[in-house]
Amino acid sequence: MTDLPPQLLKAADIQASEEFKFNHPLNANSEVYLRSLSRKTDLNRVVVNLARIPPDKESFIYHSHSNEEEWIYILSGRGIADIGDAEYEVGPGDFIGFGLPQQPHHLRNPFDVDLVYLVGGEQIKVDIGTFPRHGKRVIREGDSAYIVEESALQSFWKS
Repeated sequence: MTDLPPQLLKAADIQASEEFKFNHPLNANSEVYLRSLSRKTDLNRVVVNLARIPPDKESFIYHSHSNEEEWIYILSGRGIADIGDAEYEVGPGDFIGFGLPQQPHHLRNPFDVDLVYLVGGEQIKVDIGTFPRHGKRVIREGDSAYIVEESALQSFWKS
């Protein structure tokens, strides 16, 4: 067999890759396991991860992005998608897309089997995430991110 091109990830290699466990610092019930797909290929402007939420856990935190679109495609299991002020049960084959301006959203797994999905979006240099239920924002620039209290923000100018 010949060496694979950098654009191709085989299913066996994806399954053999190490999962990265992420817990959102503002959500004690956040526990999501991620396998990077896009970073193992030559994609630079988008991020795609294979994600897994165990039973009774949540993805990240109820949030929205100011600059990056995001999407979710459910592969197996069931979950609850919080979108805006509503809840929706989601399952295999369901697709959720968050364009701009973005509705706040969050994914939870209150069921008894893992929720497995693809999640992806844009990877631009600077993004600002809003956590409306916590009164906080995250400012991400490159590989660095900073959480700030919305009450600490000062207006630079008004348009």
